[in-house]
Formats: sequence, structure tokens, C-alpha cells
Amino acid sequence: MMTSRRTFLRQIGGLAGSLAFFPANHRALADATSALPRSTAAAAGVDAAGIHAFLDALAEKRMELHSFMLLRHGQVAAEGWWAPYGPEFRHTLYSLSKSFTSTAIGMLVADGKLSVEEKVASFFPEDLPAGDGGRLAEVRVKDLLTMSVGHAKDPTSEMVKSENWLRTFLAWPVEHAPGTRFVYNSGATYALSAIVQKRSGKTLLEFLRGRLFEPLGIGNATWETCPRGICTGGWGLSVPTEALAKFGELYLRKGQWNGREVLPAAWIAEATAKQIQQPGNNEKSDWQQGYGYQFWRCRHGAFRGDGAFGQYIVAMPEQDAVFVATAEVSNMQAELDLVWEHLLPALKPATLPDDPAAEKRLRERLAGLSLTPPAGIANPGGARINGKTARFEKNALGIESVEFAMQDVNCAFTFRDGDGSHRVVAGFGAWSRGEFALAGTPPRLVSGGAPKSGTLHPVSASAAWTDANTLTLMLRFHETPHHDRFVFRFDGDKVGLAFTGSIVALNAGKDSRPQLTSTLG
Repeated sequence: MMTSRRTFLRQIGGLAGSLAFFPANHRALADATSALPRSTAAAAGVDAAGIHAFLDALAEKRMELHSFMLLRHGQVAAEGWWAPYGPEFRHTLYSLSKSFTSTAIGMLVADGKLSVEEKVASFFPEDLPAGDGGRLAEVRVKDLLTMSVGHAKDPTSEMVKSENWLRTFLAWPVEHAPGTRFVYNSGATYALSAIVQKRSGKTLLEFLRGRLFEPLGIGNATWETCPRGICTGGWGLSVPTEALAKFGELYLRKGQWNGREVLPAAWIAEATAKQIQQPGNNEKSDWQQGYGYQFWRCRHGAFRGDGAFGQYIVAMPEQDAVFVATAEVSNMQAELDLVWEHLLPALKPATLPDDPAAEKRLRERLAGLSLTPPAGIANPGGARINGKTARFEKNALGIESVEFAMQDVNCAFTFRDGDGSHRVVAGFGAWSRGEFALAGTPPRLVSGGAPKSGTLHPVSASAAWTDANTLTLMLRFHETPHHDRFVFRFDGDKVGLAFTGSIVALNAGKDSRPQLTSTLG
């Protein structure tokens, strides 16, 4: 992963329309295209052995994908979700959201309502800093799109601490000539979202719902907002995996969907072309192949949108293929390397001989993908803690107490904090779905746009006795990349609680949140 992306993660890791381009009957079109067509791997010219090798490599390297889809010639040749993740769930995209924001800008340009040469300052006169603004006055919409604003570093971490994000963004020093230097900049994408809202009269989500999501049959998208109701733009979009596949396919088809133009081909060519070069000269890095309008160039003639922890849409025009994934990985380059190593050579120039037995083996394997619940032994300590409550002194986690209700096949944990009680049922050796709203969960990389404390989040929970005195609870927030782990250690009437969030664990850091101790009563 390139240095600027690492810097971005480090900077914010501590923070917690016109109808011209789709038909008037776009709702009927959406119904007709609500699911992508499916194909066997062989009929799509995909060697199933390459897919097996890809899955084997993921397992060997302990690389945690949550879902993937591989499209060839417009059809889904392979797809899988690692339980408890599933096709029905949205998944937050982090910076993969940026490519959707760029698309809205392209639609306004196509409508004649916006030019990439317009000066950013002209949109927000009420939020400009005092004085002549210096280089800020020269920043164009195009400079936001190409992350060449002129900032020395991304202002996002400071921007999201304020009530007026735009004012903070516009006041950030423009130290370099706009358009000359690439610096990864989520604040720039937020400014693009604000421009969409200013020029269209709709939020970014509302605008794309009519112009993109409905035509493509994407019905349950959500997007986080800033305190003033502007979509975060650079992150915060949540959609199901198949929505990513449709979006990638739209770009591969140069803006055509079911015979209709949703986005002009000229814009797609411009947005996915190299507009600026990132720093560095590592020819093996997919982060140093050039950057377009919120799209990255890749090796092998491909282009992509991506988001932290391994969220991907990779379009491969030369192979007429699209790969998409949701994940929680620490090394995003390694994830892409496996695509190039195993899936790219599996894309053959013609259909392959039909092999029903091989196709059955592949489908069965894909259907059986699962993230293993915490491993443990039989329920040795259930009786002694059943119905008991651990009460904790005031602490940084905000946990006041935890009550345990044990059964043979699951355990119910009732956490209490300042917002009330939060009950979650965890299966032993299995995932149990529910909702959870403990403060501080689920983990997230960016604080800006976070739901209010006490918001219920879908969760899959599993528990295990890892030894006679240690009970582990894992919570997978299956509409995010992340999970939490609570470890309870019992010693007579004493209980200790250690907490680890997966963001900290992935980055090999030490969680600063305290370990708690209590008397069990």
C-alpha cells in the first residue's frame, strides 16, 4: 500500500438532474435489472482452478474477505460470502465511496450544470476564510477530483472535529500550486459532495438514487452525513456486494445499462484515465500507476475504486471482467496481488468445455464459505456464572455492568452503559444474528458521520470457552468490515474483562482502552 494511503489511515485512525441519461420508465428498468445474470465459470471462460487457487491463497495467508464476485462478459461467473456475511447485507465502503461521488460530478457535467474547471471557492462564498485566499482561489473542481488541491496533508482529521466541515476545509493551507501534487485527501471528496448538493439541490445520496441507484436496481443504499446534512462523500456509503458489481459493470460498459446511457462514455474515459501521478516509482505497486477522478489506475490495464481494509471494485477492460470484494485486511496490495496471481490468468479468451462435476465442486465450495467462530471447549463454567452480574467502576469503555445468562447452545450477555442495557445472544460454535448498541461499537476508522450513540447495529455474535476460566465473545458487525472481541476471565468471584477492536488488532497496535476488573455477584 502506498505511503500516502498509510498516512491517511494513520491521520484519522484515532478518530474513532436531468433525465437525459436514463429512460422515463427507469423504475421498471430497475425491476428488470434487479439481479445480474449468472453463468457457469466455464461458459464465461473462467478456469475454476484459478478460483479455487484464489480461495486457497486467502486461507493460507489468513486474509479475511467477507464477499467477492467475479463477472465475465457481463455475467456473474463466481460469487461467495463468508458467513455470517451475506448477499442481503449492506457493507460500508470507506473510500470506495469516492468513486460514486465522482460519478455524480460526471452526471452534472454531462447535464451542462457543472464544469471541472470551475473554481471551488465560487461555490461557498459564505465559508471562505478572511482575506484574498491566496492559492485557494485557484483550486478547481478538477483538483478536488484528482486529489491535487495543493494541501501538504489531508485535512480530514481536523475537518470532522468541527461543526462546519467546509469552513475548516477551505481554511486549510494550500501550500502548493493546485493541480501539481497528489496528496490523498478525503476532505476534497467531501467538498465534491457539497458541490453536488449546492448545484443539484439534492444531497449526494438523493441525487444518485434517481440517477444511478434506481436505474441499476440498487434499492437500499445509505450514506452518512456531516452535522449540516451533507453526505460525507469520501466515505460513509453502504451498499450490498452486488451493487458494487453493477457499478463496476456500468463503468466497464462505458456507461451503458440495458441499452440505455446512464453516464456518458466520454466522462468514464476521462475519469478512469491517468490524470496525475502519485509519488514513488514502484512499478509493482498498484498505488503508483496513476490516479484519475477518484479512481486508481492498476497494473494489467485495469482501473479500480477502493476503500480501507480491502473494499474493491476492479474493472479489467482487456479481459472484459470485473472483480469486487468486501473485506477486513491490513495489506490491500497483497489482496490485489492474489487477484493478479490467480484470477487474472483464469480469464481465458474463449468459453471452456462444460464440466458439470467441476462446476458442482466450485458451487459447493463457494456456498460453504464461512469465517470460523471462536474455538473452544464444552461449556465448563456456565453454571457458576449463570444469572450473575459483573459490575465495574467508572471506566473509559463506559461499561457499567455485564450480566450472563447461560444455556447449552448459547449465552446471553446484557451490557449496561450510560445509554441503557444492550443484550446480545451469542451461539457456542455458531453465529447468532441480532442487534447491538453499546457505546463505541461498531469500530470505525473515521469519526465524522458516525451514527448517534445508542444506534442499533446488525451484529452476528459467537462465544466460546477457550479454557475452564476464560469466556470469549466475538461480535461481527456484518454491515461493516469490523469486529470486537470481549474476553472475560473468571477467578473465583473475581472477573476481568479485556476488550480488543479489530482496527487496532489489524494495525498491530495496543488498545489504549483499559482492562476492567469486578466482583461477580
